[in-house]
Amino acid sequence: MAELRNVSDHEQVIDVVMALTRPSPHDSIIVTGSESMQLYLSLRRRGLDQVATPATCRMPRQRHVIGVVTGPGLVAALAQISPFLSANSTIAVLIDSREAESSMTIRRKLQQMGFRIEAGVRCQRGFVLFASRRGFSRMEQAA
Repeated sequence: MAELRNVSDHEQVIDVVMALTRPSPHDSIIVTGSESMQLYLSLRRRGLDQVATPATCRMPRQRHVIGVVTGPGLVAALAQISPFLSANSTIAVLIDSREAESSMTIRRKLQQMGFRIEAGVRCQRGFVLFASRRGFSRMEQAA
């Protein structure tokens, strides 16, 4: 499992994710990727009680309003997290500066999942892409 390089990098990523997604203590959050357990613990320490990972969630119910994706294999991680996200959800994707996948592939995958990219923020680790979707189930039914 890849580790966050140091505490300041880790805290900066958490700060950026929280600033973009603006979670309330009542929001359910799902975290996936190679650093999911570290981010899970950090979010819990910051007072967010409804945090899960695909491994800790028994069934993929579309109930999580915030998703956080990190680590290598982002496209696969996006596919893994998709069944857990509600029709009205937001997602933050940490694109590591060393990541081999192009950001265009990730953007395309987000759009296929019904997300609209709203912001991107540079940090020491790379780039955090923020996207949201509203009423995705209605779009699927119409198609």
